[in-house]
Amino acid sequence: MPDPLPDPVSEPLSEPLSASPPDDRPDDRPDGRGRLRVISSTAQASPWLVCPLRRRLLGAGLGLLLTRAAQAAAPLPLMLAREWPADADPAGHLVSEKFDGLRALWDGERLRLRSGALVLAPDGFTRDLPPLPLDGELWAGRGRFEEASATVRAARPDAAAWRRIRFQVFELPAGGGRYVERAAQLQQLCADAGLEHLVAVTQRPVQDRAGLQRCLDDVLVLGGEGVMLHHADAPVATGRHAGLWKHKPLHDAEATVIAHLPGQGRLQGLLGALQVRGDDGVVFAIGTGLSDAQRADPPPPGSRVTYTHRGRTAAGVPRHASFLRVRPPG
Repeated sequence: MPDPLPDPVSEPLSEPLSASPPDDRPDDRPDGRGRLRVISSTAQASPWLVCPLRRRLLGAGLGLLLTRAAQAAAPLPLMLAREWPADADPAGHLVSEKFDGLRALWDGERLRLRSGALVLAPDGFTRDLPPLPLDGELWAGRGRFEEASATVRAARPDAAAWRRIRFQVFELPAGGGRYVERAAQLQQLCADAGLEHLVAVTQRPVQDRAGLQRCLDDVLVLGGEGVMLHHADAPVATGRHAGLWKHKPLHDAEATVIAHLPGQGRLQGLLGALQVRGDDGVVFAIGTGLSDAQRADPPPPGSRVTYTHRGRTAAGVPRHASFLRVRPPG
């Protein structure tokens, strides 16, 4: 269970953090009690967040941990998001777009994916990045994950393709204090760096569920996939943590069962997944959302089923398709 978050300060939020270019509680659930003060990004004056802060960041134990993990090509010790509970109160959180890119860490010298794999970026992309850890997404634009993935994972960097990649940063992994303060520091850091491809993700305060829904709707209209919520008081942490949440809408659609795929392991002798064809002709498998009873007696080929998903790939394949129900005939 995550450590409790510190209590929020009492002064209310009055304005969002400065915009970037366009783009624990003990019960492990977000809690809206308390109101939070936004720290202006203009409070940080000199490059790289002023020398004392730079020294503190680079000398922090977490920075050493990140470096050691990167050298071993092991998964990096980053904070990971949980699914936002539908009935939770978002007050006290900062909301940003969820970018459909590749999670990456700049450790001050090298750029690596969450897996620890080294990113072979062109020198022009990394040469002038700040000499301290930055956590973010390598992003090519909304609906262009496959392009970003191909560019970032290429064995030989394509300079032209990399010009379409942005490093959307949202965390100082070796920083301290509250998240709202680190977010303001990131705004100033990226402004000082003056790099087109280095962008501090815009964070906006939200007061209630209606405000959260408006933020989500704004992102979806633009073709985005959802939003992230950082608790404004959250410290730097690693693993799944109640200071970071992801909130994406569930879509539903229908498809026709065309085959049964056998289960393995615990599901030996039962249905593993339904192979289905969507109304657009795309064939894919649905392997989650099925009860053991449904796996023992699955919908026969020709049946119409309803499934949920979280958007589609560029090839039209539903993301995270999950069985919902069999559609009654007629």
